[in-house]
Amino acid sequence: MSAKQITPVISMNFLTTLKPVRFLKTLKRLQFSGQLVLTGSQGEEWLFYLYRGSIMYATGGIHTVRRWHRNLAVHCSQMLANTSAWRDILAGINTTDFTNCWEYQLLCIWIARRDITQVQVAQVIRSGIAEVLFDIAKVSNVTHQIKPDNSLSSQLPLIDVDEAIKQVEQQWQAWQEPKIIHYSPNQAPVIKQAKKLQERSSTDIYQTITKLLDGQHSLRDLAVQTKRDVVALTHLILPYIQLGWVELITIPDLPTPVSGEKLPTPPKKDSTRVLVACVDDSLQVRQTMEKLLTTAGYQFLGVEDGVRSLGILLTRKPDFIFLDLVMPNTNGYEICTQLRKLSSFRDTPIVILTGNDGFANRLRSNFAGASDFVSKPFDTKTVLDVIDKHLKQDAVISH
Repeated sequence: MSAKQITPVISMNFLTTLKPVRFLKTLKRLQFSGQLVLTGSQGEEWLFYLYRGSIMYATGGIHTVRRWHRNLAVHCSQMLANTSAWRDILAGINTTDFTNCWEYQLLCIWIARRDITQVQVAQVIRSGIAEVLFDIAKVSNVTHQIKPDNSLSSQLPLIDVDEAIKQVEQQWQAWQEPKIIHYSPNQAPVIKQAKKLQERSSTDIYQTITKLLDGQHSLRDLAVQTKRDVVALTHLILPYIQLGWVELITIPDLPTPVSGEKLPTPPKKDSTRVLVACVDDSLQVRQTMEKLLTTAGYQFLGVEDGVRSLGILLTRKPDFIFLDLVMPNTNGYEICTQLRKLSSFRDTPIVILTGNDGFANRLRSNFAGASDFVSKPFDTKTVLDVIDKHLKQDAVISH
């Protein structure tokens, strides 16, 4: 009888945690569209969103918001300058399903506004996927659930499954050194023996260490702050950990931009009525349009702020949109162009409203992707005729 083969713990654990990774490869071959939900033994949950076998986005785990902040800091730091603006955008977005997942939706809006580039978006998404895969590989007994969803559409760059796996494999192998393998890059170093640390360090080094190792930032956070590789950073502080002067602890995530509260879900659209939106900074125009449209049996959505209109329109998804040509800080051409870049509005009728009905304006509206052009002041017949002209034949209007 041959001796029983003993598999090293590290290899066995690695093979076990690669199971969901192999499952991702299977979903790629099947060109699956939908969610892959992975759950760890301690209740951790990660979500992969796939479109035809490629990864759209990955999120979840214990540090979703920290990961988001880190990746923005590395790849598009300008978007961290005014985090309060995120709340303004998210205030008009329903986050109850993936189409409006707050991280993905912010990226969509920033792309539409040209605040960031497609390259930056791809880097943010790719880095997030790598972290999620790494964290999953650190957990044993991962279970999975798939949720097919053929309604998903790709608005941002897609990441190839094999490419993502290759990237995380390099990071994983670097973390397999015996001295650090049992730690997690999500842990935060905190000083436990300040006096001994001060005695053995110069004043400058001690001040730097105490500022960084405050127990509020994970190893990954500190790696970004110090512009070092997380493995190299961990090795730098490892001697202090081994001496017991520094300890690695578990820390919570940062607050979400929605303050952990579920945003109000917008009312469901009546299936027998068409929703018409009017984006115009003029209260008089919105009121006139509302009276005209509701009398005709349409639902009405009035939007005053052109800059915030994208988030609101994405939430409500109107069947028809009127855009004022001239608004503070933006214009109808720009909003129309941004809307046409989003799959949700590629076929939605969009009509420009203006007081200057000239050939040049009509030509520019056409280039922006507008469906039509209506002059101000408008009358009831003109508005209803242009709606009837562009809405699909099967749209049912309740009178």
